[in-house]
Parts: sequence; C-alpha cells; structure tokens
Amino acid sequence: MKFNDINNNHYLTNKYFLGFLLLFLGCTFKHYSQDKKVKDPLYNKALSLKFSNQDSAIYYFKKGYNLRIAQKDTVGAIQQLMGLSDLYSHKLNYEKSYDGYWKALLLAEKSNDSISKSKIYIGLGWLYSFYKRDKKAIEYFNKSSAIRKGLHQLKKIHRSYLSQNYFAFVCHYRTNNNFSKARLYLDSLKQVKDSYLKSSKSFYYESEFGYLASLDGNHKTALKKLYRSKKYFENSNPSYLVVIHTLIAKVFLRMNDDKNAEKHFRKSLKISETYNSHLNYKLDVYNQLYQLSLKTNRYKKAIDYLLKAKDLDHKIFGINSLENAPLFEIKDQYRIEKDKQTQLFNQQKIKELEHEDKIWFLQSILLSITIISLILFGYFYFQKIREKHKNEKNLLKEKQKLELKKQKEIIEIKNKELTESALRIIEKDEFIDSINRKLKNESGKIDVNIIKRIIRNIQGNSKSNWSEFEARFTSINQSFYEELKTKFPNLRQSDLKLCALAKLNFSSKDMSKLLGISVESVHTSRSRLRKKLGLNRNDNLEEFINNL
Repeated sequence: MKFNDINNNHYLTNKYFLGFLLLFLGCTFKHYSQDKKVKDPLYNKALSLKFSNQDSAIYYFKKGYNLRIAQKDTVGAIQQLMGLSDLYSHKLNYEKSYDGYWKALLLAEKSNDSISKSKIYIGLGWLYSFYKRDKKAIEYFNKSSAIRKGLHQLKKIHRSYLSQNYFAFVCHYRTNNNFSKARLYLDSLKQVKDSYLKSSKSFYYESEFGYLASLDGNHKTALKKLYRSKKYFENSNPSYLVVIHTLIAKVFLRMNDDKNAEKHFRKSLKISETYNSHLNYKLDVYNQLYQLSLKTNRYKKAIDYLLKAKDLDHKIFGINSLENAPLFEIKDQYRIEKDKQTQLFNQQKIKELEHEDKIWFLQSILLSITIISLILFGYFYFQKIREKHKNEKNLLKEKQKLELKKQKEIIEIKNKELTESALRIIEKDEFIDSINRKLKNESGKIDVNIIKRIIRNIQGNSKSNWSEFEARFTSINQSFYEELKTKFPNLRQSDLKLCALAKLNFSSKDMSKLLGISVESVHTSRSRLRKKLGLNRNDNLEEFINNL
C-alpha cells in the first residue's frame, strides 16, 4: 500500500505528458531540418552530435548562434537557439530550453520573422502545457496556428506546417485525457496530411491514430499501425523508438498482456539510454515497470524502479531542483522584457507626440501670426494704394476741371473777340451802306465812280467776310464741326454756318449781314435747321448748340 500511495500521487499526473512533449519536439525539429535543408555547417554538426555527444552539440549550437549574431543573420541565430532549446528539453533542462525560446522570440519579434515566431510559439506552448498552465499553452498553440494559416494563405509556407500545429493539439489534449478533442484535431491533421501526402503515409500520424484506436478496444489495429511505425523509425529516426515502444507497451497493458508490455517498456528504456534522448520518458517507463514488478511480487525490482522514478521526478519537478525550480513560477522574462520595451516605446512615443504637439502649436501660432500679418499688411497696403489712386484721381479731376475751365474761359474770350470782330465787320458794312446811300443822293463835282471803286475795295464781299470769320471760329472751336457732322451727318454747309453763328448768339439780322442774305432767308434757314436737329418749337436753338 505504501508503494501504491507514493506512486499514485505525482507520478501518474505527468507520466503521459513527458513522452509526448519530446515526441513533438523531436519530430518538429526533424521536420524543420528536412524542410529547410539547412546549409549551416555548425548547425548540421550540432545535429549530428545531438544524441551521441550532447555537450559538444551544445557547444556547436552556441558557437553557431554567436557567429550568426556577429554576421547579423537573425534567421540563422534564431535557428541555432531553437535547436539548442530542443536539445535542452531532451536533457530535461527545461529552464534553459525556456530561456532559449524566449531569447529566440525576442529576435523574431525585432526582425518581424513570422515563420520563426510560429515555431517558437509551439515550443513555448509545450513548456506551459508541461507545467499544467493549459490555458496559456492553448493560447500559444493558437497563436502559432493563426500565423501559419495566414502565411499559408499568402503562399509563404507549405501546408505541411499546419500539420505540426494540429499534432500539438492532439498530443496536448491526449495527455490531459481529453480524448474527444484529441480525435477532433487528429481528424484535422489527417485532412491536412492527405492534401500533400496522398500516396505516402505519415507515421507520426499513424502512431497517434493507432494509440487512440486502442482506447476504443481496436487493439489489433493499434498494434498493426504501431509496428509499422516502429519499422519505419528503425531506419529514419531510431531515437524516436523510445516513444513507439512506450505506446506499444501501453496497448499491451490495455490487452492485459503484461509480459509484452514489460518487454517493450524495457526496450524503450534501453533505447533512451543508448541515444541519450527522450530522457523524460524514463519517468513514465520507471513507473510502469514499478507497477508490473509490484503486480508479480518482484518487490526488490519494484523498489529499485520506484527509487529511480522518484529520483528522476525530483530532478524534473522537485522544488529544490537547481536546474528547473525557477520554472515552477514561470518567470515570463519575455513578457517582462516586452512590457518594458512597450512601456519605453510608449513613453518615447508620448514624448515624441508631445514634442510634435508643441512644434505643431508653435507652427500654428507662427502661421497664424504670419497670415494675420499678411492680411493686415495687404489690407493697409491696399488701402494706401486705394487712397493714393483716389487722391491722384481727384487731383487729375481737379486738373481736368481747371483745364476745362481755363479752356472755356479762353474759348469764351476768343468767342467774344470773334463776336466783336464780326460786329465790327457788320458795322463796317453798315457804314459803307450808309455812304452808298448818301452818294446816291449827291451829285455835282464828286466823281461817283471813283468813290464807289474805293468803297468796293474797302467793303470786299460777304464771301470773304464769312471766310475770315469761319477761319477764326474754327481755330477757336476745333471740334465743333466734327461733333455736328458726327451726330447730324445730313447737315449742309449753310446749316453749319448757321450753327456757328447761333453758338455765338448772333441775331438773325447780324447773321444776314455776315452771310450776305436777307433776314427772311435767315429765318427760313433756321427753321430748316431746327427740323434737321430734331428740335421742338419750345426748344432753344442757341442753348441746344452750346450744350453739344
């Protein structure tokens, strides 16, 4: 009873999980190396020593990592860290495995390497699952799955990468005895597998399918698939036989065939010691051999297996374990570092935004001042120019008014002079007419012919009088005739003469003397002129002409 009580406590809780952790990590990294066909000599050297000389393998992984960092080859450095973390997990040094994954994840985050992140998330998910932080484990499995589905849609990765994620879910749920979900993800794994492995089999899938089949009592099917898988791994990956023999042994246990079960447990233990791999499977195997020995009353062997199991359990899970104790509290160094970086980034971003806001505020003020200054300058400048133009315009108007006034005064003076000259001509003609009348009444000694000839020379004729008047009138009123002809093109020469005399306010009598026609003719001509100008009887001819 004492042995049974000890055994039923902590050992059985973790015995199934340990095997499947390294089962997944082993096949995953084998898959990586096959897919990528790595040409890194240090990486390949480390892989070749992984099972035969693990210390040397660790040396080459570290050397390769340092070299890739020096060469600024982030992808290569991440690959070296992942290989190193996988090796530490085989050695049961989960703390260093954990640290290696986080270190790789930091590099992947900085380089935005989504493919590497998806791989690292799976490894971290297994570590969380191993320490029963199932919610966190599922979270990281889902993160990896989401990244890979997105990359596959973009045709950046092969569909086979998705099978690794489904395989992780299968193993996780199976180790937690959630067989319904394990089968669900196994079906998804099959669908993905069949899409790229139509003519060949995946013996990782076959072994899982066989193991789950034994739960339903299909032991023959289970053994058939597991033995086929064993044959395959004997040539391709002998270290994985640790897992296969363990699964076969458990199937025999379900068949109550203790002899064959013990046989395969011993084979699993031997292969694990030979290849120095899947060491955590020893814990489960020791517990199973302890149970079988106890069942057959081989108490000495039972105690031996129990002590070995207890020692190994203490090494892996013991509170005082020098290698793995820190992981019991899962010091999430990545998250702490990430939070620090995020906080620092946010603080810097806030400072940058505040600085940008200040600059923007100052720029806005300067821009506003500049715009307002330009508007005020433009307004006052426009007002000044407008005032200047207004003053110049007023000054010009004043000058024009003065010029017009001056011109009018000059014209008026000249017109007065012209009128006076015309009146003198008229007076001269009247004087000559009076002399002619007196001479007609005189007789005697005066030679009338001589006197008449003298008078004709003095008198001239009406035509010459008008020509002299018109010449002087035109020189004073230069545009008068042009405006009349423009506005009234049907005016004749005689009409123009009347207009000129009317402008000077000559009477009909004076017009007749100056033109050499009768007063009646002048009235008749004025009447015709009024009609041509379109004047009514009430319109004043002189005012009309002076207003042109």
